[in-house]
Amino acid sequence: MLLDLETYKDKVTGCWAGKNIGGVLGAPFEGKRQINKVDFYTQDLSKGPPPNDDLDLQIVWLAAVERYGRNVNASILGDYWLSYVIPNWVEYGTGKANLRAGLAPPLAGLIDNTYKDSCGCFIRSEIWACLAPGQPQIAARYAYEDAIVDHQGEGMYGEVFCAALQSAAFVESDPDILIDIALSYIPEDSAVARCVKQAMACHKQKVSLAEARKRIHNEAPGTFGIQGIKLSQIQKEDNEGLQTGAPGFDAPENVGITIAGWLYGEGDFGKALCAAVNCGEDTDCTGATLGALLGIIMGASKLPEKWTTPLDDKIVTMCIDKTSRGIWVPDTATELAERVIRVTPAFLGQDLCDIFAPGGMTIKCLEGKDLYCNTAKDYLPLINGGGIDETLPVNELTALSPYVVRYSFPAFNIFVDYCESVFFKSNEERGIKVWVTNSRTQKQQQWAKISLYAPEGVEVLNGRSVLKPLNNLFGSRAEAGFIFKPCCFEGAKLELIVDVSLEGRHSTGQAKVVLMQENGQPCRCE
Repeated sequence: MLLDLETYKDKVTGCWAGKNIGGVLGAPFEGKRQINKVDFYTQDLSKGPPPNDDLDLQIVWLAAVERYGRNVNASILGDYWLSYVIPNWVEYGTGKANLRAGLAPPLAGLIDNTYKDSCGCFIRSEIWACLAPGQPQIAARYAYEDAIVDHQGEGMYGEVFCAALQSAAFVESDPDILIDIALSYIPEDSAVARCVKQAMACHKQKVSLAEARKRIHNEAPGTFGIQGIKLSQIQKEDNEGLQTGAPGFDAPENVGITIAGWLYGEGDFGKALCAAVNCGEDTDCTGATLGALLGIIMGASKLPEKWTTPLDDKIVTMCIDKTSRGIWVPDTATELAERVIRVTPAFLGQDLCDIFAPGGMTIKCLEGKDLYCNTAKDYLPLINGGGIDETLPVNELTALSPYVVRYSFPAFNIFVDYCESVFFKSNEERGIKVWVTNSRTQKQQQWAKISLYAPEGVEVLNGRSVLKPLNNLFGSRAEAGFIFKPCCFEGAKLELIVDVSLEGRHSTGQAKVVLMQENGQPCRCE
C-alpha cells in the first residue's frame, strides 16, 4: 500500500506529540514502585513542559541520519553517543566506558553492564519507526544497531519489539495484530515476549489492572521501582506479592506495562496513558512509548486537545550536549517531525519513496503477512538464489552471540567472533573466529584472503593468513579460525588486526580485535 505525505506527516507529528505527552505525564512518578492514581498532568505547565530525556536522545540519532543516511550503524551511532550524550548513569555510562576502551558494539553494550536489560533503549525506538513507516523489517534492523551501543539481551529485544510495533502502526491499528507482528521480531521465549503475552492474557481474562501489574511484574521481576530504596522499605501495601528481581532487569516488565496500558485503555488516549503510568516503575518511559504508539495510530490531528494544549507542542531536552555545536535541537514536536520527513526519502531510497508522485510524496508500505519478520529458513542453503537478499533477518540478527562484531564494506562483510570472552591471559592460548560473506549487492564467486596481524610478543600458532573460497550461493561464507599465544606480551590491552581482501579486487577491509589482560601464567621469555 502507499502512504501519502499528508497522512505520513500527521502520524509522525502525532508520534512525537504523543511521546511528549506520555513522558510529561509519567515523569513525576518515575522510579517509584507503587500504584499511582493520576488522570491528568500533575505538574505546573504554565511555563512549558519539563525536560524529556525519552524524546531528546533520538534527536542525536536523527543528526547522525541527516549526515550518514541509511549507512548509519552501531559504530557511527556509538561515535555520536560519545560526542553528544551527556548522562553517565548506569547503562549509558557503561556503554560509553566500553566504547572508550575500544570495545565495539555489541561488546560495548554487553561487558560489565548490569543494566544491559534495562529501559534506556526501547525509549529510542520511534526514530526508526518514523523513518521506516510500514516497513518494520527496516525499522527493527536499525533499532538493533541503536540498542547494541549500550544494551544487550532483553534491553535490545525491547527496542526491536517497539520499533517493529510502531512502524507497523503506520498501516495497521488492531492491537492484537500489531502485537503479533512485533513479537515475530524477537525470541518467543524472551522475557520481553513473556511479559507482553502476560499483559494480553490479563486483559483477555478481564482481571483488574492492579492484578495485571502484579502478574506482569512477577513474570520477569524488574527493579526499576526500588532503586535507592532499602529492601526493608519495599513491601508497602501496593507491593504485596511482588518479587524482587535482579538489578537492571527492567525492560521486560516495563514493555509489558506499556502494552497493558494500551489494552486496558480500551481505545481512549488519556485512559491508556494513565493506566500505564498508574502501574508505577519506569513511568515516563511507559507513558512516552505508549503515547508515541497511539500518536502514530491516531495522528496528531486526532489527539485530544485536553492533552495537547497544556504542552503547546513544545519539547525540552536534557541529555544533549549543545556546546559541541553538532546537534540542532528543534523547539517543537512539529519541527522534529518535519526534520524526520526531510531525510526519509534518502533513508528509504527511491524503491520505497517516490518524491515526485502525483499529489505529493508517497511511501511504499508493507501490509498483511509481509509485516512479519522474514526468516533465512525461507530458502534452501547454497541455492542459486540470484537476487535473494542475504541480509540476516532481524530475528536471527538478535539471536547472534553478543560476542560477534560485524563490519560492512562495499564488497563484503566481516564477522569476528570473540568466542565468549574479551579477555586473554599471559602465556595461554586464545582463539578467535572470523567469517566473511558477500555484500548484498556485489555477490560474486571469488577467493577471500583472511589475515591476522598481532603485535610483538604474540605468537600466531596456526598461520597468519588463509585463502578461502567465497561463493555467491545463498548462505555462502569463507571461514577462518586463529589461535594465538601472548607469550611475551605484558600490556593491559591487546590489539589485533583482522585484514580481509578479495583476490583480483583492490578493496580491503580491516577489523580491530581488542582484548583485555586477565593475568595468567608468568611470562617465560628469557
